[in-house]
Amino acid sequence: MRVFVAGGTGVLGQRLVPQLVARGHEVTATTTSGAKLGLLEQLGARGVVMDGLDAASVGEAVATAAPDAIVHQMTAIAPAHAGKPDMKHFDRWFAQTSRLRTEGTDHLLAAAQATGVRHVVAQSFAGFNGVRAGGWVKTEDEPLDRLAGTAAEQGMTAIAHLEEAVVGAGGAALRYGSLYGPGATDDQVELVRKRYFPLVGGGSGYCSWVHLDDAASATVLAVEQNASGVFNIVDDEPAPASEWLPYLAACAQAKPPLRVPRWLARMLAGEVVVAMMTEGRGFSNAKAKRELAWELRYPTWREGFAEVVA
Repeated sequence: MRVFVAGGTGVLGQRLVPQLVARGHEVTATTTSGAKLGLLEQLGARGVVMDGLDAASVGEAVATAAPDAIVHQMTAIAPAHAGKPDMKHFDRWFAQTSRLRTEGTDHLLAAAQATGVRHVVAQSFAGFNGVRAGGWVKTEDEPLDRLAGTAAEQGMTAIAHLEEAVVGAGGAALRYGSLYGPGATDDQVELVRKRYFPLVGGGSGYCSWVHLDDAASATVLAVEQNASGVFNIVDDEPAPASEWLPYLAACAQAKPPLRVPRWLARMLAGEVVVAMMTEGRGFSNAKAKRELAWELRYPTWREGFAEVVA
């Protein structure tokens, strides 16, 4: 197949492109920087500079590539685009990514329609943002939490737009868990080592994780199988912060994380962190394993953290 990867130089794009190439697909991948075209060529793709927020740029790039499928991996989370992670001001930190998930999605879908591309696969998110009611582990049939009234509401609304638009066009929205792996968790590990990443309250909030390589392999399957609908792309063990964070600290050979009360965390880090660490909901991967025949290289974060941090 001819596959167009929008966002080929991100941490996930760099793992996805080689997997697509290894399975015999012809890949065109985009970057916002001409300096990264060489990287895409090294990964086995034909590189093209594209501005995902410019309809004409997107339309031209897609028309030239003439793909059979489009994969939407455009974000602007990297420090070069968004600065250091800032959960307290999540709306500012994710502002550009939210635009890519709304305007950028619309541009890609319009280009797909104009060029006759029938299949689009797009990046969504399922880390800790299951609706904060009922059980701790959510399926695709249960809604995502909009985190209304917090700094993350705008970003969660953008995710909802992406899913509705892509699935409505017959495509697949892949809800990746919290991504970890080379380049994805360096900031978090550094904070853990400095003991700047504390447990909040009892650390009862759940999170789902997925290694970059496993997220990429699920994406390849979704492309090849012309999948449609929503899929949770997470590992086998959603877990509370009280379990995964001390384990991450141990893997990093750091002291155990400090523990702070909710009121102090709310003041220092904001409501999103408090919600994530105390009320977050994880996700089930049963549908993705059943319908995509997806097999994980890292079944849980336990194996993955140990290898990545080491």
